[in-house]
Amino acid sequence: MALATRTDRRPSTTRTLWDSSVGKKTVMAVSGLIMLLYLAVHMIGNLKIFFGSGEFNHYAHWLRTMGEPFLHYEWALWIVRVVLVAAVVLHAVSAYQLSRRDIRARPTAYVHRRPRASYATRTMRWGGIILALFIVWHILDLTTGTAHPGGFQPGHPYQNVIDTFSTWYGNTVYIVAVLALGLHVRHGFWSAAQTLGAGRASRDRAFKAIANALALVLTLGFISVPVAVMTGVVS
Repeated sequence: MALATRTDRRPSTTRTLWDSSVGKKTVMAVSGLIMLLYLAVHMIGNLKIFFGSGEFNHYAHWLRTMGEPFLHYEWALWIVRVVLVAAVVLHAVSAYQLSRRDIRARPTAYVHRRPRASYATRTMRWGGIILALFIVWHILDLTTGTAHPGGFQPGHPYQNVIDTFSTWYGNTVYIVAVLALGLHVRHGFWSAAQTLGAGRASRDRAFKAIANALALVLTLGFISVPVAVMTGVVS
C-alpha cells in the first residue's frame, strides 16, 4: 500500500505576515519611515542651492563619490536608490491591497462621512497617486534629462534646477506635488506611530504635533527652492 504524500505545506511566517492586514500596515509604516528619512536628507541637500552653484554642484558630485575608496563610484548612490525603490514599491502595493481589502469588506459606501476624518486622511489615496506620477516626472526631468526643459547638462545640477523652475509648469507640478507630500506626511507619520505601537492615548497629541511639524518643515523646505528661483533669489 502506497504511503500518502503530504502536499499541503504551512505558509512561511513572512508570507503569513504579508497576507495579514497588520502585516501590510507594518510594511507601510516601516517603508514610509524610510522614505521620510530620505526626504529629510534630500531637502537638506536641496537647500545647498542657496549657497551658490559651486556648493550645490559639489554636493551632487559627492553623492556619487560617497563611500570611496571602500565603494566604487556611484555604488553608495545606487544602494540608496535600490532601497528607496523597494520602499516605494512595498508602500504602494501594501496601500493598494489594503484599500481593495477595505472595499471588499465594505462594498457600499458610508451613508454619512466619518466626522473625525481629516482632509489628509480622505485624500491619502489621491495624494499617493500624485506623488507617484511626480516621482516619474522628477526623474525624467532632473536625473535622466528626458523631460528637461531646454538643454539638460549632465554634471551641472544647479543650472538644471534653474532651468526647470524657470518654467511655469515646472513650478506648478513641483509645488502641487510638495503640497500633496505635506498632507501625506502629516497623516502618515501619525498613522505609522499607531501601527508600530508607539502611539498611546497620552502621546497622541505629541505625535500629532510632530507630524504637523515634519509636514510643515518639509513643505516649506522643498517649496523654498522653486520660489527662490521664481523671485530671482537664486539665479
